[in-house]
Amino acid sequence: MNPIEIRKATLSDLKTIQKISIQTFIETFAAVNTPENIANYIKDSLNTEQLTAELNNANSQFYVAYSNTEAVGYLKINFGDAQTETINKNALEVQRIYVLQTFHGKNIGQLLLDEVKKIAQHTGVEYIWLGVWEENHRALRFYAKNGFVVFDKHVFTLGNDEQTDLLMQLLIK
Repeated sequence: MNPIEIRKATLSDLKTIQKISIQTFIETFAAVNTPENIANYIKDSLNTEQLTAELNNANSQFYVAYSNTEAVGYLKINFGDAQTETINKNALEVQRIYVLQTFHGKNIGQLLLDEVKKIAQHTGVEYIWLGVWEENHRALRFYAKNGFVVFDKHVFTLGNDEQTDLLMQLLIK
């Protein structure tokens, strides 16, 4: 496999991020959720206006992973008031690590998470945190393998379905 390059995204990467977001969300969650709930989430959360606002937020950063010139995944992190929950202002939230299904098992998620760890060390945050659906066993194993531990949970509403996300954190030394 070709080496993976990770680049900080800008607004010019909007369509790439949107395409990966929609494809990955469908690949990961469509089989276990209703088509209406998937469609509504995509319409409400992955539309051009929403993603543009996220890309323009000074406290959010996106990084895209490329294999040659093909975008194969991305990472979204939030600082300060961009975090989806007010847990600790001196923390970094991983809101999304999305990797196209055809690239699973090729270490791309690990490379993106390693990028998060580097950013966390450079910015001096106390810890990294994220939320993972309790039924996403692959992601839960991945984060646990990387030292994340569950510290709380919250409800994530997908359409008319209330789901439980486990909140996980990794202390930064």
